[in-house]
Amino acid sequence: MDKPRDVLLFATADWDTPYWTNKQHTARHLAQLGFRVLYVESPGLRLLTVNRKDFGRILRRVKRGLLPPRPVEPGVWVLSPLAIPFKHHWPSIRTINQGWIRRRITRFAKRHGFQRPLVWTYHPFVLEALVGLDFSCLVYHCVDDLSALPRIDGTAFNAEEQRLLRCADWVFTAGKALQKKCATLNENTEYLPNVADFDHFSRARRIGILPPDLAAIPEPRIGYVGVLSDFKVDFALVLAVARHCPHWHWVFIGEEREGQVNQLIGELRCRPNVHFLGYKSYAVLPDYLRGFSVATLPCLINDYTRSMFPMKYFEYLAAGVPVVSTPLEFTKSHTAWLQVAAEPDAYVEAIARQLARGRLSDAEAVAAVGENTWKARLIKMLDRLGIRT
Repeated sequence: MDKPRDVLLFATADWDTPYWTNKQHTARHLAQLGFRVLYVESPGLRLLTVNRKDFGRILRRVKRGLLPPRPVEPGVWVLSPLAIPFKHHWPSIRTINQGWIRRRITRFAKRHGFQRPLVWTYHPFVLEALVGLDFSCLVYHCVDDLSALPRIDGTAFNAEEQRLLRCADWVFTAGKALQKKCATLNENTEYLPNVADFDHFSRARRIGILPPDLAAIPEPRIGYVGVLSDFKVDFALVLAVARHCPHWHWVFIGEEREGQVNQLIGELRCRPNVHFLGYKSYAVLPDYLRGFSVATLPCLINDYTRSMFPMKYFEYLAAGVPVVSTPLEFTKSHTAWLQVAAEPDAYVEAIARQLARGRLSDAEAVAAVGENTWKARLIKMLDRLGIRT
């Protein structure tokens, strides 16, 4: 196959969303390897509701959608689609929206000399946008079971995903359950777990001053970083453990999922040993992880989380923090510095074991993360595609 140096990356998140995931990191690291990347923000996957936040989001999308793709980093441009925001799960609306995206991609490609780009997508609603485009390879990077998310039309999503799987040249999945599902329709399916920016999070293992809001919290600190989503996080489990061990101080870094109202979070906020520090930028997360005694993944077990491989696992280990998780699928094959428990009493015991064990040394962190870094995984993916870096 041709060796493309240009990439069309179809994302499920805006470039500047507070919580970066695979999409932005992949675009950035492709650019660092010498590729030019057009990062296409999602026109929307969730069904909209009639509220102020959704209308505010629509207004922002319209304003950005009227502007040409904007450069955000060396080698990376962001295209914000102009799309019909309602009923986008209908085939006719999707055809219109993807037609608009296709025309904007075509104009951008002509202007910047994009030739036979590699298409890298994180969602299946792209095939109409690719009609008539001359691309070299189609990759589906399946990192979550998006059909199980709230306000997603699962039937429409699964039908479109099956179409994409039959067309894709290669499929990479971040979970073994996802690999099993995708491999039924595409034999070129490979499981590669989520990874971490090892160098970035290694800063947490260096001696440094803790942020004042964290330093004010007594030790031991039991930490969690990420969106406080009530369909992902088992807040009932956290509350039970917090009640059982009032001398342990829970630290939550992140904000609640938009639109949720959760009584358990309200109860946790009232406890003196539970601390909500709010959103912290990616740049300062190592400074906070430096002060964690144990990091946690207290995830609910449901259709969405069952196939999930949390990015935080290797980030925690790179920072030198031992981990306690509920029994997600990934815990069966990834056990480095990990304790697994489902019930409150067992979770207490697991945290106690990790507290007694202590933080990881530099050598232990290197061994625990291994090759699970952004650059190493991306080079492996490109190698599978026959693209040498």
